Amino acid sequence: MDLINILKVVFLGVVEGITEWLPISSTGHLILVDEFLKLNASADFKEMFNVVVQLGAILAVVVLYFSKLNPFSSTKTAGQKKATWQLWFKVAVASVPAAIFGFLFDDFLEAHFHKFLPVALMLIIYGIAFIIVENRNKGKQPTTVTLGGLSYQTAIIIGLFQVLSLIPGTSRSGATIIGAIIFGCSRYVAAEFTFFLGIPVMFGASGLKILKFLLKGNTFDMTQTVLLLVGSVVAFVVSIIAIKFLMNYIKKNDFKVFGWYRIILGSIIIAYWLFTK
Repeated sequence: MDLINILKVVFLGVVEGITEWLPISSTGHLILVDEFLKLNASADFKEMFNVVVQLGAILAVVVLYFSKLNPFSSTKTAGQKKATWQLWFKVAVASVPAAIFGFLFDDFLEAHFHKFLPVALMLIIYGIAFIIVENRNKGKQPTTVTLGGLSYQTAIIIGLFQVLSLIPGTSRSGATIIGAIIFGCSRYVAAEFTFFLGIPVMFGASGLKILKFLLKGNTFDMTQTVLLLVGSVVAFVVSIIAIKFLMNYIKKNDFKVFGWYRIILGSIIIAYWLFTK
């Protein structure tokens, strides 16, 4: 087993765990990190790894919010169980657009947008969008302050915003949070619904990537299996910390700091690209 490769995967797991939940694009960061920290693996494996490692991150949501997401809990009243089922139905409805577009355009997006410059541009564009949306909403009271108050119409709209995140550098959480805030959700509701929306999306995306990896004639050897497991476990642990941080942070702060981070990082990447290509 290559120790250096294991250490690289640990670092990638840390990057995934932090960037999956902060609205700064996990896939974009993983692509960028690979530019400087080359994982000793095939291109097919790295493309699949960048998606499947997200399973560790999404399991953190399942663990942290298990009680809220469990419609069978014996501690819940009939009304609470009904509300939990309604939340899952809203998540399911909101997941449909990204599932359709992801299935239809995954190969095209992978071929044309999983690159340095598109990622940098998306970081900047959505960084600007965060600042504009937060400035526009300054002083306004959100109309949806609980998950129960989230309408199916708004859930579908958030799901349409999630389609934008199929382009690396956009950020799934970033796109859906922006959409949710624009249409009246509080930052807390926007963040929580984004977390839950990631469960079916990430499981579906990971399954699709694994299937494509295998259909290309690839197989998992012991080394690849260990790399996936290590990356996912690290992403799980770091995600728990990142989620708790974000939910505490947005109680008193807006998302503009993430917008500025995206703009600065994207600008640095473009400068690097111009001087090295």
